[in-house]
Amino acid sequence: MKVIETDINDICIIEPAVFGDQRGWFMESYSYEKLKKEGTDFNFIQDNHSFSAQKGVLRGLHFQQNPKAQTKLIRCTRGKILDVAVDIREGSPTYLKWIAVVLSEENKKQLLVPKGFAHGFVTLTENVEVQYKVDNGYSPEHDCSIRYDDPQLDIDWGIINPLLSEKDSQAPLLKDCEHGFKY
Repeated sequence: MKVIETDINDICIIEPAVFGDQRGWFMESYSYEKLKKEGTDFNFIQDNHSFSAQKGVLRGLHFQQNPKAQTKLIRCTRGKILDVAVDIREGSPTYLKWIAVVLSEENKKQLLVPKGFAHGFVTLTENVEVQYKVDNGYSPEHDCSIRYDDPQLDIDWGIINPLLSEKDSQAPLLKDCEHGFKY
């Protein structure tokens, strides 16, 4: 398992070792001990799984406020997504910077998104399945969203008219959102 640092503090890409032969392949998708040795010590308590039937489905930008904020370890197990994380920790040297990483069933990469980041993804193929671990359970009263097309963030999703949920289409701009994250 290889941990790759990114240009944004605390976000990393995880590349598992994949062992294949004529029968197929094997990999460890998660190892607490191996990731702890690499400096990523999170206690994940829940696995989530989403399915998007169509190309162009955009889910996000989502996060939970403290004390129910979540660290997420995201992977795409079917199809392909553009996964995006935005630093919303006031005072951070990378405040309002975002990273976009293609996650797919082929590349098997994972993105570790810590607390203090908004997260979302857009499907690049049909029939996409995304699975992710979280270190805190879902809390409706702490659940928040930011508009995917917030001009202050200027995220390049690579799509013009995404398919959105009602919640995501009505999400506020970051300037109208109280998140409370400090670096």
